[in-house]
Amino acid sequence: MRIVRIAAALVLAATAGAANAGVSSTWTLASDYDYRGITQTAQDPAVQASFDYAHPSGWYLGAWGSNVDFGDLDVDYEIDVYSGFTGTTAGELGWDVGLLYYTYHDDSDLDFVEVYGALSYSWFKGKLSYSNDFGGDSTGGKTPAWYFDGSATVPLPANFSALAHIGYSFGDYWDDLKRAGAGRPYIDYSLGVGYTMGRFNLALKWIDGSDFKQADGTARDVLSTEPRLVFAFATAFPWSE
Repeated sequence: MRIVRIAAALVLAATAGAANAGVSSTWTLASDYDYRGITQTAQDPAVQASFDYAHPSGWYLGAWGSNVDFGDLDVDYEIDVYSGFTGTTAGELGWDVGLLYYTYHDDSDLDFVEVYGALSYSWFKGKLSYSNDFGGDSTGGKTPAWYFDGSATVPLPANFSALAHIGYSFGDYWDDLKRAGAGRPYIDYSLGVGYTMGRFNLALKWIDGSDFKQADGTARDVLSTEPRLVFAFATAFPWSE
């Protein structure tokens, strides 16, 4: 599979650059690829990897990949490329602004660009994302969409942490789906627990949100925020001694 070849390339790149400051790679095995409450793998497992470079100035550049399953669409994987600037104020308020390009190489009509800005303090982070063409050319025209979300990672004793997230998807894209009886602006949320075990991070989350309904009131499987448990197992390279 092409996703395997891409993953192998990321491993080689991470290995070659491990000695360079600011170069890192994160690998994740998850029971589902959850994107804003909606499964991207038909609730099947996902293998995901990122390769990142961070400059001392705060500038960063990276790529992230995952397998996907969109049902009838002939799309097997997603590769995202991103770049931005991050930093911290004197009051320990963190900030992050950047650009993210979603690509689906089996179907370029799905490709789209998103800009984002985030603020963080201690264990809380708030973020606002915007695309002027959410879903790419597959929507038949430029359809803007927004996503506002907040997340918290609260440290607990014995290497555990409490995880929480809530997000709201809105804008013309979701309003158009509402008029078509195939969706609407919606809320997604998750609650869970994390655990650090040496070089590995484990997370178990309960994910839920507003369910989409068709005009006849029945559930729409492709755009469903069906409640589910998602387990993820991750590690980051290079491993420190």
